[in-house]
Amino acid sequence: MIVNSVREARAHAGITQEVLAEKCGVSRQTIIALEKNGYEPSLGLALRLCREFGLPAEGLFELVDT
Repeated sequence: MIVNSVREARAHAGITQEVLAEKCGVSRQTIIALEKNGYEPSLGLALRLCREFGLPAEGLFELVDT
């Protein structure tokens, strides 16, 4: 399972879910699902999120054994 800190990064950046969605080319519902760890993003979306927040993949995502 992949967990993320998108909510924390977005809050730190001071942007809304809608703004982040627009910048990444996805719907607000996708951002909501990501923030609830109910959706694992594609590689492309994960890289766009990392670029948006200026973080490496390890700074935004974590692989957790279940």
